[in-house]
Amino acid sequence: MADPENAQEFTALYAEYHPRVYAYAVARAGRPHADEVVADTFLVAWRRFGSMPGGAALPWLLGVARNVIRERYRDEERQRALAAEMLAWADDTPDVADSVAERSAILAALARLSENDREVLTLTAWDGLSARAAARVVNCSTATFLVRLHRARTRLERAVAAAGEPTTPQPALVKPVVIKEPSR
Repeated sequence: MADPENAQEFTALYAEYHPRVYAYAVARAGRPHADEVVADTFLVAWRRFGSMPGGAALPWLLGVARNVIRERYRDEERQRALAAEMLAWADDTPDVADSVAERSAILAALARLSENDREVLTLTAWDGLSARAAARVVNCSTATFLVRLHRARTRLERAVAAAGEPTTPQPALVKPVVIKEPSR
């Protein structure tokens, strides 16, 4: 935690700029998301309080808010893309009734997993990254990533089984395969 003097300065900064940052967040992200955007913005401001530009606090805060909103938008886009890919993957299943039930079970099971488990699974299965590349993304060693991946797959399989669906391993969830086109 910062010293009391910095805490007082930060409190004053917050009191002065919170309404304007909130208005910016409402205008760009909507009222339902504005509180979270503002909270994340001031969290960044607290962490970087010592390196904030002196006379330009408001533009800096609005820039941080803009980045927070963009990151949230990217996360939502990734989730939509993941859902669409899962739907497309499930649609390739010959038996439509089984496909719908299995797709629902997998989506529900995936939603119940932690954010870390979902990230590990999606980096390999849907983004097609190797364990080494995915480990770099989550900032851990390849061995640690492989352990996390194994555990996430196990938890996903258990979550699907707990929902009463068959736990037939699915290729995209079990072993990612990266297909490279031959050089021409």
